[in-house]
Amino acid sequence: MDDSAKPEDLDAAILEEANRAFRRSCTFVKGVVKIADLPAGPLPEVAFAGRSNVGKSSLLNALVGQKALARTSNTPGRTREVNYFLLDGRAHLVDLPGYGYARAPKAQVAGWNTLIEDYLKGRASLKRVFLLIDARHGLKTSDTPILELMDVSAVSYQAVLTKADKLKKGDLEKVVERTSKELANHPAAHPDILVTSSRKGGGLPELRAAILTLIGD
Repeated sequence: MDDSAKPEDLDAAILEEANRAFRRSCTFVKGVVKIADLPAGPLPEVAFAGRSNVGKSSLLNALVGQKALARTSNTPGRTREVNYFLLDGRAHLVDLPGYGYARAPKAQVAGWNTLIEDYLKGRASLKRVFLLIDARHGLKTSDTPILELMDVSAVSYQAVLTKADKLKKGDLEKVVERTSKELANHPAAHPDILVTSSRKGGGLPELRAAILTLIGD
């Protein structure tokens, strides 16, 4: 790249490179219900976590430009496995079960939560967790256990506000400010907050660029 290029041109180039990467092949690999069944191998991975019905599946579909890669539903708790997707043969995108409310027996919900905890505690190939937060509600009490777990486990995570198109600009700015202050007390939290809209595409190029930087070449 031309050394005389301006910073904003470099940023644009990085965003476009990331967009191209996410337009390539992304396929479902497997759904895992036991830690022993997690894929082996050297591929890096990034995971997406969040409360039930926060919009994880919709965001994943929007990121890769596919309508049905990840199963979406209006019913909280439909993602019941650790779902693996292979991006361009170079990395795994991991959709974790939603925590919090779910229409399922308590024992089953507890099993999903244990699966999430075990995954986060011991996955060496995990580069970062993107913690999805509904912009209309911000962080809730049900987010606290996973924040503390990732802090203790030294798992790097970054907040991603979803459904940003549902708020007015001023209200959205307040949510970003409040979330930033709350996460400042968590040592494993990345300081930058990403703001996205799966429906309108806002913030998706920046999220793709962040992922591409983590997984490398």
